[in-house]
Amino acid sequence: MSSMNAALLRDLYFGMLRIRIIEERIADLYYEQEMRCPVHLCIGQEAVSVGVCENLSVDDYVMSGHRSHGHYLAKGGDLPAMMAEMYGKVTGCCQGKGGSMHLLDRSVGFLGATAIVGSTIPMSVGAARASVMRGEERAVVSFFGEAACEEGVFHESLNFAALERLPVVFVCENNLYSVYSPLGVRQPEGQSVIDLAQGHGIESHEADGNDVVEVYNLSRRLIKEARGGGGPRFVEFKTYRWREHCGPAYDNEIGYRTEVEFQQWKARCPIERLETRLLEEGTLSPPDIKRMRSQVGEEIENAVAYAKQSSFPDESNLMEDVYAP
Repeated sequence: MSSMNAALLRDLYFGMLRIRIIEERIADLYYEQEMRCPVHLCIGQEAVSVGVCENLSVDDYVMSGHRSHGHYLAKGGDLPAMMAEMYGKVTGCCQGKGGSMHLLDRSVGFLGATAIVGSTIPMSVGAARASVMRGEERAVVSFFGEAACEEGVFHESLNFAALERLPVVFVCENNLYSVYSPLGVRQPEGQSVIDLAQGHGIESHEADGNDVVEVYNLSRRLIKEARGGGGPRFVEFKTYRWREHCGPAYDNEIGYRTEVEFQQWKARCPIERLETRLLEEGTLSPPDIKRMRSQVGEEIENAVAYAKQSSFPDESNLMEDVYAP
């Protein structure tokens, strides 16, 4: 920890805190019934988004799935445009047509998120292949949950990426559940996610997805190797979502996971873990944290106001951008 630059540590902390505050505000606002799209919150999983994307330039590409707010924000996506999209407004990043699960901002290299599990994995491989064909030095990161590893296209994509030695880093956020189904009812006993990637000849790692410093350091190396011609890399980050699969609430009472399990993972909160260390080292102070919270609070309230004041799409917008020109 002490060997890392203090400014970088503060940036990692702020990035996670920002995502947490924004998503908690989304959860509060969702009950107003003005956001009519489903929302999949990444509260508890912020370290993966921030730790990985801190190593990417604006020219690198990212693709994601349905739980994409953290990835979008960490890659530099526009918060007012994200909020407007969730309210279905024409000023949204997809003109109000996509909602929470379909964010896109090509200006920062966020090529898109989709609701279909595993669907952006082959798109990420295609983007990497196109970059190689153009002679660009670009890394592509594909974010997905562990359930995507059960899709056939996952294996096809990893096989092709390995065959062509493409500069893509596959980032699996293993939060243990696919909706309400644990790994034990979805995959054979004793099988790990990285076994699947290693079966395709791809260098693979697993790490603590709730330790942003570990995420940052490992991602930094893997992204550098992929970008430098070393071929694809795979990493599984163990983490845990706090809220329900889809929606703003907590759902521990319905039986698929226990309150004890939840509290055990909550005690490993990635933000609190780094905050405690930085306070002990003197890299961060209570007034610093208060300023950061105030800054993000003002930012999200301005974004919400922008979204609510924006117009809904006109009927004439319906068929715009449906097909590429």
